[in-house]
Amino acid sequence: MSKNIEFKNRDRFIELGLTIAALRKMQRMSQEQLAEKAKISRSHLSSIEAPNIVRPFSLEVFYNIADALEINPGDLLNFQLPSNKRNK
Repeated sequence: MSKNIEFKNRDRFIELGLTIAALRKMQRMSQEQLAEKAKISRSHLSSIEAPNIVRPFSLEVFYNIADALEINPGDLLNFQLPSNKRNK
């Protein structure tokens, strides 16, 4: 079953996936480790984290990932990644 995503939400899913990947790496977890803790497949997590793929996922998966990362779900949504721009 294909899920259509509204255009305005595409960037939100991508940003959330990048945030999950960054937090996972900060905790020195592999995709396999996080996927196991979140009770999802590694390939599902990989597609969520992929910057060029919009992968919608359920709230249950979202909560499982937040719990596995030991972060409040609301904080996961509001987490700000550091900017790539550096002040000189």
